[in-house]
Amino acid sequence: QVHLVESGGGSVQAGGSLRLSCVASGTIFSTNYMAWYRQAPDKQRELVAIIFRSGAIDYRDSVKGRFTISSDNAKNTVSLEMNSLRPEDTGVYYCNVRIDSGGVYWGQGTQVTISS
Repeated sequence: QVHLVESGGGSVQAGGSLRLSCVASGTIFSTNYMAWYRQAPDKQRELVAIIFRSGAIDYRDSVKGRFTISSDNAKNTVSLEMNSLRPEDTGVYYCNVRIDSGGVYWGQGTQVTISS
């Protein structure tokens, strides 16, 4: 079993910054990818950023140049540095991990609120 714990959410004004972190624990030999999703009220959950074991990274267009995802494979952690935050970045942010056995796991979510 794999357990994900997120931290770092909060409330800031537009233009501010936040850093989210996620620690994965349990039976993990390696991860295929680690990612961050978000879900705004009355909207579907969407991929924000993903980092693969190979080191490849991808972002959704709206956060490119503002968000940076990073990971420490040895510690099974993934972080999301968020700068120049906008009200439309508001939502619950979820850590998502796929491990080498194929299992996909989600964190409990952390709230990010950006005020204008």
